Amino acid sequence: MASTKIDHNHTITPTSDHTHTIIFLHGRDSKAEEFASELFESQVSDGRTFAEILPSFKWVFPSSKMRLSARFGIEMSQWFDMWSVEEPQQRKELQINGLIESIEQIVNVIKNEAGHIPKECIFLAGISQGCVTAFLTLLLNPMRLAGFIGLSSWLAFEEEIMSLATSLKAGDEEGMRSFKAIQMKLSPDATLNREITPIRSTPVFLSHSKNDDVVPESNGKTLYRVLRALGMKVTRKIYEDGSHWINEPQGVDDIVAFIRTLL
Repeated sequence: MASTKIDHNHTITPTSDHTHTIIFLHGRDSKAEEFASELFESQVSDGRTFAEILPSFKWVFPSSKMRLSARFGIEMSQWFDMWSVEEPQQRKELQINGLIESIEQIVNVIKNEAGHIPKECIFLAGISQGCVTAFLTLLLNPMRLAGFIGLSSWLAFEEEIMSLATSLKAGDEEGMRSFKAIQMKLSPDATLNREITPIRSTPVFLSHSKNDDVVPESNGKTLYRVLRALGMKVTRKIYEDGSHWINEPQGVDDIVAFIRTLL
């Protein structure tokens, strides 16, 4: 298993013939190599790691830019600036510029991988703010992927996206107009598929720990509720402990089980 760094990506190459890719976004105030190292130390119940269990998988870890935090007055590694993790709907205007850049960045990573394997063999994943960015990338640029994995996270622009879900069910235009406005802000080059069929056919795995001291588990519950309202097939796992990370070993077992059901 070799690792390389191309542009802003930290890449772990497969140890057997390449069949799938997982694009995994780190959280706020983290970096790609640091996150990859921690993730690959995580073990399933029998002591094996992700790399050992999934030898044909390529792992791509994009890195976010250093961005000024309006709240703390310092530069930090983040996909977008925000005011509050606990109340992510506060000061939403702070999130827009970073999301525009980060969504475009991740779309390009997906396109690059799709030049090697079908999109249906690409998983998109993220933890915390990385999950927020990854999901908005998927939603605003509808595509059918192998699966989506979100850990310890929440949903940005919750009201607007729920409005979209409601409008799709009711067949009215108000929610669509509201969502289109958000799309034009965050991913202006994307074309919205009104039926959002591609993302509805992308299975989702979400997990959260009750003792997460960074992102309240209730925020993860809202994410789950909105994704279900969009018509997505979502598996959600809640653990008593694990803090702002993956519960070990059960949480790792559950991620592997989810991936295996889609191979």
